[in-house]
Amino acid sequence: VQLQASGGGLVQAGGSLRLSCAASGNIFSINDMGWYRQAPGKQRELVAAITSGGNADYADSVKGRFTISRDNAKSTVYLQMNSLKPEDTAVYYCNAETPNGTHYWGKGTQVTVSS
Repeated sequence: VQLQASGGGLVQAGGSLRLSCAASGNIFSINDMGWYRQAPGKQRELVAAITSGGNADYADSVKGRFTISRDNAKSTVYLQMNSLKPEDTAVYYCNAETPNGTHYWGKGTQVTVSS
């Protein structure tokens, strides 16, 4: 499984960005997909995840501001990020998980929110 993420960039506080992540390869092995982020000096943390059936889960810090969605036909997961805050600044990583617990990672995309 290969994951290609896009959509990061620089935005002012209060602005919006949309991340996309397209999966290729053995996509039929994928169950859950999600987004993680890692800020400088901090551990990687889960931002949002979504099952193949569309059930979503969010970190408390992004609830009400971020929305994860998934297009199974396109093997793509999206993260709509609204009301961005400087503390959302991080490298965002796309993740795909198989039912046996194998994780695949995309290359990170930088999100920078200026105050």
